[in-house]
Amino acid sequence: MSRQDEKLEHRQVDVAVIGAGTAGLAAYRAAVAAGKRAVLIESGPGGTTCARVGCMPSKLLIAAAEAAHDAAHAGPFGVHTTVRVDGREVMDRVRRERDRFVGFVTRGVDAIPAADKITGHAAFVRGPSGAELAVAGLRLRATAVVIATGSSPVVPAMFSPLGDRVVVNDDVFGWESLPKSVAVFGAGVIGLELGQALARLGVRVRVFGRSGTLGGLTDPAVKAAALAAFAAELPIDLDAKVEAVARSGDDVVVTFVDADGVTRSESFEYALVAAGRRPNLNELGLDAVDVPLRASGVPVYDPSTLQCGRSGLFLAGDVNDDVPLLHEAADEGKIAGENAARFPDVRPGLRRSRLAIVFTDPGLATVGDRFADLRGRGDAVTGEVSFEDQGRSRVMLKNRGLLHVYAERGSGRLLGAEIAGPRAEHLGHLLAWAHQQRLTIAQMLTMPVYHPVIEEGLRTALRDAAGKLAASS
Repeated sequence: MSRQDEKLEHRQVDVAVIGAGTAGLAAYRAAVAAGKRAVLIESGPGGTTCARVGCMPSKLLIAAAEAAHDAAHAGPFGVHTTVRVDGREVMDRVRRERDRFVGFVTRGVDAIPAADKITGHAAFVRGPSGAELAVAGLRLRATAVVIATGSSPVVPAMFSPLGDRVVVNDDVFGWESLPKSVAVFGAGVIGLELGQALARLGVRVRVFGRSGTLGGLTDPAVKAAALAAFAAELPIDLDAKVEAVARSGDDVVVTFVDADGVTRSESFEYALVAAGRRPNLNELGLDAVDVPLRASGVPVYDPSTLQCGRSGLFLAGDVNDDVPLLHEAADEGKIAGENAARFPDVRPGLRRSRLAIVFTDPGLATVGDRFADLRGRGDAVTGEVSFEDQGRSRVMLKNRGLLHVYAERGSGRLLGAEIAGPRAEHLGHLLAWAHQQRLTIAQMLTMPVYHPVIEEGLRTALRDAAGKLAASS
């Protein structure tokens, strides 16, 4: 041990949790509940990604956009009104309510004993008896470590010349008012939600997608129905041919090839980059820990236990580069915290059926196995319903989109679904619950369905699947 190391304060704990977001908080609480000495290490702003820059502020912006859109498009009902969007008022409410949600989280963190919280950047270093954590002048020795450091937006180098004209979703919620125009790069969840919301609030928006991605959908027919609905509202190209982005004064100039093969240039106030997120691992010093890494730099881990190899290292939340969703992060944090507390006696935890939702209009949802997961298996049938003529959807003038359910030949069990349609968030939950219970299509068709509701459309898809199952038996 060097003289410098001798001067450092050394501390021994059972479990160290790096990151005080959704997964980290769940891991810490699980370890403490198991009776272990645990510490929570955080270097960035508190409040979780969801509350600060994700789920909640985006839904606040979407709620304002829905109000404006519904008022502006009430004419077909015989209701006529004039709509004026005040950008400052919109963003003021977004920030106020966002801060309120963040406050709930920070108060929970404040309630954690001070001795269990360490503020600072943690990194693994090699110690005399194995890897240790260096943080805030401490050398921390832990029997097990949970890494829950989350992820950060990816901004490709091509956007560097744009300076402060390039923004990510984190920046949008700091705006004091709405801009006049935004170029959105990426048609994933973030790009679609924010792009449509801004457009409905009067911002001129164009979405430049890549590789055909559309909100996580993989079923070509469902994706086509969703794209048709979005394209009716705003320009969107899922495989955009962007030739250049440049800054001209305070404008962003995008040069691209349009659908007719013509090269065009269009100016915007901002470029909103929604090109995915990268796990926050680069500064953790993982080379000091004896665990294998994937090509992406993420440690190889068991998704049922969150354990890396046979080590005392566990990954939870967005940092493991699997399913970046709050409810998954909470589950993973609990599993990782419990296994860190009982290490080396680790056990598989409860992993729920996969459910992902995009809060657009029409809404998007995927449940269980998607079309891409089933491609090539040959043991699935597809039940379909179009919402175009579905009763309740037409009543509400929300009759856009398509729902596909996938069922297993032989057993008749629900395998998964992809949805683009009204109330997709609710249909998605019904299907996810049925999927987790491993229900068959026949069992689902015994459930009550009221009239007139959108769920009748789901029943139509289930009946379609049942007919195809019978025909294939």
